[in-house]
Amino acid sequence: MRQRSEHGREPQRAWCSWMVALAGLAITGLAPNAAMAEDSEAAAEPAADAAAVDTATADEATEKSIQDAQAAIDEAQARLDEAKSQLDMRAAVEPTQAPGVGVGLVASDGRAKKLQVSLNEDGSLYLRFATWLQVWTRAIQNNPGTTVLGKEDAWYGDVGLRRARFLMFGKIFPRTFLLMHIGINNQTFRNARKPQLYFHDAWLEFEVSKKGYFSLGGGLLYWNGISRATNASTITFMSLDAPIVNWPTIERTDQFARQMGLYAKGKAGLFDYRIAVVRPFTTSVFDSTTGLPAGSTGNYNDNANTWGYSGYFQFQFLDIESNVLPYTVGTYIGAKKVFNWGLGGHAQPIGIAYLDPNDPTQVRKRALFIASTDLFLDIPFKTKNGGAATWYGVYYYMDFGPNNLRNIGIMNPGDPGSGTSLAGPGNAYPMIGTGHTGYTELGFLLPVTVGESIQFQPYVNSQMSKFEVLNETMFHCGAGINMFIHRHNAKVTLEYRNRPIFDSASGNVQNRKGNSLVLQMHLFI
Repeated sequence: MRQRSEHGREPQRAWCSWMVALAGLAITGLAPNAAMAEDSEAAAEPAADAAAVDTATADEATEKSIQDAQAAIDEAQARLDEAKSQLDMRAAVEPTQAPGVGVGLVASDGRAKKLQVSLNEDGSLYLRFATWLQVWTRAIQNNPGTTVLGKEDAWYGDVGLRRARFLMFGKIFPRTFLLMHIGINNQTFRNARKPQLYFHDAWLEFEVSKKGYFSLGGGLLYWNGISRATNASTITFMSLDAPIVNWPTIERTDQFARQMGLYAKGKAGLFDYRIAVVRPFTTSVFDSTTGLPAGSTGNYNDNANTWGYSGYFQFQFLDIESNVLPYTVGTYIGAKKVFNWGLGGHAQPIGIAYLDPNDPTQVRKRALFIASTDLFLDIPFKTKNGGAATWYGVYYYMDFGPNNLRNIGIMNPGDPGSGTSLAGPGNAYPMIGTGHTGYTELGFLLPVTVGESIQFQPYVNSQMSKFEVLNETMFHCGAGINMFIHRHNAKVTLEYRNRPIFDSASGNVQNRKGNSLVLQMHLFI
């Protein structure tokens, strides 16, 4: 019995031993796993930190890549702008839509080539030549009492050279520019034979900023300031001619709208500017005997001996215009989409002198001052056959002293001293003086092409001036049509004009019989 009992407990004891052993093994086996888990958790924290660092580094790298890409885009845009500027510099004096340069005047598409010589392989240095001729054939209704060669003549007809010009300009060396412009104006059978050629422009320029922000030049200048029309190109007029009011000091303190001096120009984005410091030409309008002003009417001061200051500032809201040359375009004939607003002016200290009306022995002096604001709009039509609308409007305030008034007639045929109206002989009328002036013109390029290239552009224009000395408003108007044979390179213009006749005693309008009809033939190469 005892032996069984002992034998019976032995298996139980063995089973318990095996259970303890298995438990020990289990504990021993699990312990490393727990330790490994703890080690894994401990290792996960630095790994997470490292991942966060890697993510931040990646974000920084991405941001840097974006910045580098933007910098590359900006650099490419700058290069594109510079390339466009170079193209502008190599373009025509005005937009001719004429591809190609070199020998021969006509390209394969029938358009005119530029007369240009490249001075280096890529053409960034160049010398260009241009010439143009404008011939006028006219029928003029003269002012009352006008005589021509001593005979009273109510109507008059002639043929004359309005302009005959030659221009040379170019970028001769890097960051340098040169322009020389010679020719004659206004030759008729009444002028002296063999008129002498003279310089219209002669100036040089240095590019201070490569991006076009600032250039400095000097010489006989056409960087006039005042208004867009004061800097007008004679090649791209929309009307027959610019109204002379746009050159208010012409042939008084300037040489056919040019003065000697220094200028600065530039552009940045939409903003374009030109400023000039000039020495106005001396005048000879004082009484030759007394050396004093001829009465109490304001006139140019012969003894001013002062600098003049001009400027014109504009915002170009649509297409950007080139400022390589000073000459502004009158109509782009559908080649550009332009909307500009400008402000300008001109001043010369003590530039005006006159006798004190209360004490004729005393000379009064004051500044010559002119200010303007203008708008220019040139919009192509979105039609199958093209077409465009062009509009320009300008307002001037001019101070030439009390009661100042100038009567001007382009290529005036009348004998000096004849004429019984306030304006005197021929086709003269009150054009410039102290007071307020507005000028506007509107034209439409018809969306029709005749033959290979002929286009038509009817237009109207008008000047309205409230001069201090006149009792009534001066109103001059015209209407005409351009026939573009090869755009501005070859065109014919026909314009009718009407001007008022003022009574010399009362300063009132007598009638509006001042009619004229002018046919212009224009060729530009």
